[in-house]
Amino acid sequence: MILLDTDHFSVLVDGRHSLHKRLVKRLDDANDDVGLPVVSIEEQLRAWLAQIHRTRSLAKQVVPYTRLVRLIHTLSTWEIASWTEDAADTFAQFRRQRIRIGSQDLKIAAIALTHDSLLLSANLRDFQQVPGLQVEDWLYT
Repeated sequence: MILLDTDHFSVLVDGRHSLHKRLVKRLDDANDDVGLPVVSIEEQLRAWLAQIHRTRSLAKQVVPYTRLVRLIHTLSTWEIASWTEDAADTFAQFRRQRIRIGSQDLKIAAIALTHDSLLLSANLRDFQQVPGLQVEDWLYT
């Protein structure tokens, strides 16, 4: 299975992005199941909810609410890699090893490892600190 980090997912769902077609082709050519770690979904939801919360004008909340609904509809068709007890144990083990990347990224790495998945991310530098993680950037390489 291939799991998309938030940066790759954002490009995939934005048909106007300059790298969209390239990413779609590479995913099609890979001929593998594609999914999202639940933490990437959390990040997407938090971003739209924060924008709604920051926007005081009710009329200006229409766009972020519309995008939130579009995101929910899009996510309903995706396979989601869950946060499991194995992922939590893997995360804790990495913290004991003093792997110093952000908690959300480390959770995504733990999910990818416990699901034996290739993780696609433009954030290679941090993820390469995680032992055993298969990570590639299909946007900029």
